[in-house]
Amino acid sequence: MTSRAEPGARDLHLELRDAITPGARGARELLLAALRDAVRSGRLTSGTVLPPSRTLAADLGLARNTVAEAYAELVAEGWLGSRQGAGTWVLDVSAPPLPARPRGTTGLPVHDLMPGTPDVSAFPRNAWLASTRRVLATAPHDALRMGDPRGRIELRQALADYLGRARGVRTSPDRIVVTAGTRHAVEVLGRVLGGPVAVEAYGLFLFRDALAGVGASTVPIGLDEYGAVIDDLDRTPATAALLTPAHHFPHGVPLHPTRRAAVLQWAHRTDGYLLEDDYDGEFRYDRQPIGAVQGRDPDRVVYLGSASKSMSPVLRLGWMALPDHLVDRALAALGGQQFYVNGIAQLTMADVIARGEYDRHIRRMRLAYRRRRDRLLDALEPFDVGIGGLAAGLHLLLTLRDGSEAEVVRRAGEAGVGLSGLALLRHPDAGPEVPRPDGIVVNFGAPAEHAFASAVDALCGVLADAGHRRAR
Repeated sequence: MTSRAEPGARDLHLELRDAITPGARGARELLLAALRDAVRSGRLTSGTVLPPSRTLAADLGLARNTVAEAYAELVAEGWLGSRQGAGTWVLDVSAPPLPARPRGTTGLPVHDLMPGTPDVSAFPRNAWLASTRRVLATAPHDALRMGDPRGRIELRQALADYLGRARGVRTSPDRIVVTAGTRHAVEVLGRVLGGPVAVEAYGLFLFRDALAGVGASTVPIGLDEYGAVIDDLDRTPATAALLTPAHHFPHGVPLHPTRRAAVLQWAHRTDGYLLEDDYDGEFRYDRQPIGAVQGRDPDRVVYLGSASKSMSPVLRLGWMALPDHLVDRALAALGGQQFYVNGIAQLTMADVIARGEYDRHIRRMRLAYRRRRDRLLDALEPFDVGIGGLAAGLHLLLTLRDGSEAEVVRRAGEAGVGLSGLALLRHPDAGPEVPRPDGIVVNFGAPAEHAFASAVDALCGVLADAGHRRAR
């Protein structure tokens, strides 16, 4: 019989080899056999969408529950796939079954506390959509061509105004270059300045890899409770230093004011540059955000920012505020054209900033993240762990008793809790003079709001199982 009960429904011919009386015993088994045979023979190919259970039941003269139960059984057996809102479809039964994946070991974690992303469920979709519609309706034709290699003037103007007002950056649209995120900016600077580049002994390995990829080596400098140890720069051959002055990743400390002055003195003395990664400078909770070092010396500091932590990394929107004498060299390293960033996305971001939507989003998320931080701190109170990075950002550093980091990371993987061990972030050339504490980095910003409580519970379960509950 062929299914064709509803307008728009997909037809499905099934050979039911025995007469079926509605509700009779065996109807479900006959339907199962017919569907299996149709898939096995290749008549129903992989990806074929089946009629809704109501439609097929009406055509075959069966109870709807009979068809629904048959679909459910074939889903469980691996013949069919199903998802709410997407219907039921045929799976590829010719391929060998994949081995079961251990929870939390590969792929996406069940509870995402990994550093690197904000709560993307809070992305300001309505504001972004409204701005996209506005700019598509009004954008000049040249916005659809490869334009100024620095990026769209509308975005560079909006960024110059915003960064000056919110981060104390002293720049102009002509000195801003739009990039496909901060990693891309670091690659460009590696081509421009070469190496070695000094980096903090603990930091994001992606930037070390980016520099290595363009032939620029990195050398580590020390780190303590006042931030990067600037005196170490004089013991390196580096003429550029990539630092996180507002909020060190992962230790969470700001660079001390005397060291801010010292790194600028070093840059002048060596004809070098500070590459200032201001990755989450807007998110400070206990006092006003610390302004950018760049504002004190725009000719010796390259300011790096992006929308990755404030909105979403998939926007691939970053920016550099460069000393004037480095702009042409950076554009040459980019290839002389803006190949990398979608022009409509640039115009949309410019409109979002200019209309105040970006500020509103930052303020809203600052309050949300502070509440999450406080909830996480309350949950961690029964545990014997050190806690760093409280004042700003989207992560906490939990220091653990010596020798326990690997065990906690292993248990987290088994429990489906995504987090980072501190050892992963240590520069491979960091010497014994740099302390090697055990710890984990926990990103309280990543989970959606509805998933945050369960993620915290899972983290606490990992710490308890690893023996970190405080003695009473």
